[in-house]
Parts: sequence; structure tokens; C-alpha cells
Amino acid sequence: MSSRSKKQSVFTVSEFTLDSGFTLPRVDVAYCTWGSLNTARNNVMLICHPFTGCADVEKWWLPLMDLGKAFDPSRWFIFCANVLGSPFGTTSPLSINPCTGKPYGPEFPCTTIRDDVRLHKMVLDHLGISQVAVAVGGSMGGMTVLEWQLCFPGFVQRAIPMATCAKQSAWCIAWGEVKRQIISSDRAFKGGYYARDRPPLQGLAAARMAGLLTYRSSASYEERFGRRIQRGAGCDISTDFSSDSKHDTGRPLYAAQSYLRYKGSSFAPNFDANCYLHIVSKMDTHDITRDRVFGDLDEDAALLAVLGTLPRRPLIISIESDVLCPPQEQKLLAAGIPEAEFVNIASIAGHDGFLVESELMNDAVLKYLRREFSMFY
Repeated sequence: MSSRSKKQSVFTVSEFTLDSGFTLPRVDVAYCTWGSLNTARNNVMLICHPFTGCADVEKWWLPLMDLGKAFDPSRWFIFCANVLGSPFGTTSPLSINPCTGKPYGPEFPCTTIRDDVRLHKMVLDHLGISQVAVAVGGSMGGMTVLEWQLCFPGFVQRAIPMATCAKQSAWCIAWGEVKRQIISSDRAFKGGYYARDRPPLQGLAAARMAGLLTYRSSASYEERFGRRIQRGAGCDISTDFSSDSKHDTGRPLYAAQSYLRYKGSSFAPNFDANCYLHIVSKMDTHDITRDRVFGDLDEDAALLAVLGTLPRRPLIISIESDVLCPPQEQKLLAAGIPEAEFVNIASIAGHDGFLVESELMNDAVLKYLRREFSMFY
């Protein structure tokens, strides 16, 4: 697919009131589109990005984007926007607060996934889009897909949530706290008021490393790395971001260690610690029953009541080895949403399977799209 089919844009809202009641002055939304609207303007595919993803879907889901693939810009008008708090163009802790003339930093207000949905709806309204044919997303993106259908009933016809949940689990919230503590323990963090030229890279890199332990399964680490040594005893790894040559010299560096160090050190300079923490907290707020069920229903009944209002015939995809959003959470979605199709991908890749199992994901999504939207095929 030619990158020339991609259009990158920024839409600006003069002010936006958050779920919290706080009003942000001037909000920018960075978004990308591929393809063209058809005459009926009914071929809109909405893609919702995961935690550290961005509006440029080609950067993290490229194998599914091409002619003849699931995300085919010759058939679909594809839209993806960066969430609030993202370091990639949408208003975030990196943005200048018009009231102070300084970056928001740690004072950027808390936002929710519902805030993102309402903000992105304003962009789609601006583009003259009155209906979305299908919304697709994994992990945080899957949370966003669910919220789209609940925030604007009838606007999204079909949904493909992957490796996601109806509400953030205690397990995920706990891992979020681990990441929070890791970043805040970096001396350079300074409570979030760090200098632009001296960010807490070690803390952010270590938080990313912690995250990678939940994004993949134990079996995937064992298969890929085992006990293979990357460097022999006596090596000098003082150039590594997390190493101290006084302690590491003379010790073997295992391939699993090397992988985590590389991933952490390559991620940290390209993200932002305050943005990272902001989005972690955003995901913690995720609960599709929040403020939607009243009365004396217990938690399980309330969830089923909300799921029952979602549009019928979604495709719900799970990854068999996912420990972050395990298959039982997607099975719960499938059990509650009318006529849901459930597909379990047999893979040891773990949570990231929705990104790395390209062929299996493409096959499942494309089969669904051809059935539900035969008019486009």
C-alpha cells in the first residue's frame, strides 16, 4: 500500500469539558485517514489504537493494512485518532497550557476513554461522517470500541474488540501501579516536573520492561530465548542504559535480559513519562457499567444489563495465552452481547498476539468483514 494514501491532519476544538468536569481550553486531535468515502458515505472503518500506539496504524498494524487485507483502503475509509494524553499530537501533558504558557506536565487533568470517544466523535462530525460501519481495536483500543457503542448508540454498526475487557481488572490496575512506582522512583522524574532535556528515561524504560512481561506469555519467552546467553562472561556492557559495568562485568547477559533492555531503551526516548502515566490511569477508569446502571443490581447483573444493549453480531477475539486480558474476559463479552461471534486465537504470543499473529488476525477479521459487509466485497 502506498503511504501516499495516508492523510495526517489535526483538528482543533476551542474547548472541551472532560468527564471530571474540568474544561480544557483548545484541544488538538491528531488523526490519520486512508482511502475515500464512497458515494453513500457508509464505508467508514474506525480503528482505535492500543496503549502506546498512535493514529498512524501503519506503524503498529501494518501487516493488516493493504489491498486485499482486512484494512483495505480501496474498500474502506479508515480513520484513527490519537487519544488525549498521547505524546503523538493530541493534547497531552506535553502540550502548552494556554492559561500558563507552560507545558501541562503532571498537572494535565485526568481523562477517560469516554472523553476520547466524545472528542473523536467531534472530528468525525467535522468530516461529515454520520455513521461508522465497523470499529476495530485491541487492548485499550478494544475498550474504546465498546465505549463508542455505548456513548453513541446506533452510530457504530459492527464491532471487533480484541484482547480486551468490560472493565479494567485488579490485576491490570496492580501492574499499572508497579509501572507508576518504577517511573516515580527515577531521580530525574521530580514529581513529573522534569526538564525536557533530562527526562526520566531509566524509569520509563524499566516501566516498559515491566509491561513487556505482561504483554507476552511465559511460554513465548521460553521458546524465543530459553537460557541462551547474549554475551559471554567478562563482557563490558557499560553502554547499556540500565547497566552498571562495576556490577555486570564478569556476568553473562542472557538473551531475555538483552531483549528487555533493548526494548526499554528504544522505547523511552520516543515516549514521555507523564503521558505514559496519564494513559495508565485512563485505562484504570475503564468500566462500561460506570454511571450506566442504577438501582440495586449486583455487579454481575449490571454488567450483563449493559452488554445486552450493545449492537448485535460483533466479532470478539481473544488470545489463548493472554495473561493481561485473559480469554475469560472476552468470553464474558461474547456471552452478554447479542449474537456475538467468539474467536480464540491459539497462540503462545500472549496479550500482544493481536498485534503479532498477523495472518491469523487478518484471516479472522477479513472473514467477518466479508460476511457482514458483503456489499463492499
